[in-house]
Amino acid sequence: MRKGEQTRMQIIMKSAVLFNEKGYAGSTIQDIMDVTGLTKGGIYRSFANKDEIALEAFAYAGQVLWGYFAAAMEVATTATDKIIAMCDVYSDTVHNPPIKGGCPFLNTAVESDHSFPVLRDRAMDAYLHMLSFIQGILQQGISEKEFRPDMDTESVASFIFSSVEGGIMASRLTRDNKHVYYAKKNIELLLTTFKPIS
Repeated sequence: MRKGEQTRMQIIMKSAVLFNEKGYAGSTIQDIMDVTGLTKGGIYRSFANKDEIALEAFAYAGQVLWGYFAAAMEVATTATDKIIAMCDVYSDTVHNPPIKGGCPFLNTAVESDHSFPVLRDRAMDAYLHMLSFIQGILQQGISEKEFRPDMDTESVASFIFSSVEGGIMASRLTRDNKHVYYAKKNIELLLTTFKPIS
């Protein structure tokens, strides 16, 4: 990787954490300079503005998360195991989240709702991609007869993702991981209701 590419990647990686901790609106170019150790000129040689950095940083944060999800699901064999493995990525969201500052999906969705439409669109795309991915796991469970075919995979996927994100928010607010645990246990309970009746 050439020096210019390394500098660009450094800005993206450091800014992903910065935006996740302080928010996009709460972060300045000076903050980016501070976390990267670069001058303003060094930053503007790689990016036109803070918006461009934010979009790249969000994409990078998503890649990091998918890496954690893929690693967690590697040994999972059933659809239920895969869903629970994904939940476990955030089991210690208070002290050891995959990315400092919590979930970039949640943080970005809340902050960019009105202030940054392009970033909101990227967050929406990421949300829909995650829903589709979870729905695919559930559909796999149906095809392998782990779940009954009457499962509404769209609504169950929405419930799973919303529950985990809500648990992350509550756990980070209260500094207590129990809310993520509660979300996971109730997701497990819901999935058992779709087991075929023997």
